[in-house]
Amino acid sequence: MSINNPSEVAANIQIGPTDQGMVRIFVETDKVSLPLDFDPEEAEEIAEELRSAAARARAVK
Repeated sequence: MSINNPSEVAANIQIGPTDQGMVRIFVETDKVSLPLDFDPEEAEEIAEELRSAAARARAVK
């Protein structure tokens, strides 16, 4: 599956700090629970990638 392929999968996402000083992105579907831990610098890079993707998506519409 690639970025441009639509999906019917529904997922919940939670984002927050852990007690170990990491940032956790927790993705959960009916079949999968996926905790992803990042150090704060990596989390900031991901946040910037999200902002950039949102800006590019706005330009498409």
